[in-house]
Amino acid sequence: MEKAMPAAFNELTRIYGVLERHYRDVQDLEFTVERGKLWMLQTRLGKRTAKAALRIAVELANEGLITRKEAVTRIDPGALDQLLHPTIDPNAERKIIATGLPASPGAASGEIVFSSDEAEALKAKDRKVILVRVETSPEDIHGMHAAEGILTIRGGMTSHAAVVARGMGKPCVSGAGALRVDYAAGTMSIAGRTLGRAISSPSTARPGRCWRGACR
Repeated sequence: MEKAMPAAFNELTRIYGVLERHYRDVQDLEFTVERGKLWMLQTRLGKRTAKAALRIAVELANEGLITRKEAVTRIDPGALDQLLHPTIDPNAERKIIATGLPASPGAASGEIVFSSDEAEALKAKDRKVILVRVETSPEDIHGMHAAEGILTIRGGMTSHAAVVARGMGKPCVSGAGALRVDYAAGTMSIAGRTLGRAISSPSTARPGRCWRGACR
């Protein structure tokens, strides 16, 4: 737009600065350009994640648009829970093998197990595990409690695994439908790559990692 319609672009830049200063918050703008003339159709407060809300509040306070006291009140206390879960270093190398729904926030790593009894048994030995199930049921509660994170092949944001994991504060990726799980063999596979269940030697077990809807 800056190259095709420089006059309209410059006017838009000026207007969004005016609107942000007026409303003292990030704006979600709708506009159109007709015959070279810019028309503003609508403005409203921009939607944001908890992490974005925190950054926006800090930057608005630093710019002097709001006070620090007001910046604190801009953050929903309940949403801060999202910022307190473990996360993977944003600069870390990632080799994503599957994606699903970010049913419960956070990051976790551990040895793969396919039953709740296995998860509980290894937890008793101070080993960290990721519980992988096609879908969970109430009978899996003890395994979910023992696991560092949960991965399910089926299910959505309101599935059993998602709801229980959020209540426990456990990371959970649900609906990773591209994965194939073989309970009998103790493996999960995708695109020619196979990962197996945790075995007796921690040094040779292959770990799984889940983070914001992706597993590796």
